[in-house]
Amino acid sequence: MLKAVVFDLDGVIVHTDKYHYLGWKKLADELGIYFDETINNRLRGVSRMASLEIILERFDGKLTDEEKIAAADRKNGYYRELLKQMSPADLSPEVKETLDGLRAKGLKLAIGSSSKNAKFILERIGLGDYFDAISDGNNITHSKPDPEVFNCAAKYLGFDTKDCLVVEDAEAGIDAGIAGGFKTAAIGDAKKCGKSDFILNTFSDLLSVTDKLMK
Repeated sequence: MLKAVVFDLDGVIVHTDKYHYLGWKKLADELGIYFDETINNRLRGVSRMASLEIILERFDGKLTDEEKIAAADRKNGYYRELLKQMSPADLSPEVKETLDGLRAKGLKLAIGSSSKNAKFILERIGLGDYFDAISDGNNITHSKPDPEVFNCAAKYLGFDTKDCLVVEDAEAGIDAGIAGGFKTAAIGDAKKCGKSDFILNTFSDLLSVTDKLMK
């Protein structure tokens, strides 16, 4: 029986894509690298350093490992400044009502995000202490499609992966859920990959999906 739901953060609970894009765009411009929204889409669900490597594919030069770390840190600084614009108004009523509905069923809720800014984002949107567990880029060494971030979330909750449902908007996240032995539900772009156990046309569809899994 289903006991918990593990959510990716960006693109699922809240949308921060525009801030990621602006942060990476500023860094790319500084380095003289062409960067657009098509390239940005390749970064979805990917760790910060892996994202930088994708951007550097168009770089006419070479950065040392130390320079790469410094560049990624600069981007994160730009991103965190942009995130300060966020507030509880960025959390949609549908998402909050659905989360409350899942909790009312007795389900535990967790975050499984590659972002190192997950807790900061949750605080900005008023969910700082809401989730029962948070697994993010600060406690993992492998990013999605490796299942580590989701496996850690299940471990923090005290459940087997088979007792948890992963909700993702990126194919890499669905792949990670499958690799970890989770049931998966796809929303947004992840619906196109055709790999998930369930498709969510709206976030509130989770209420009916979890009903099925709790029978």
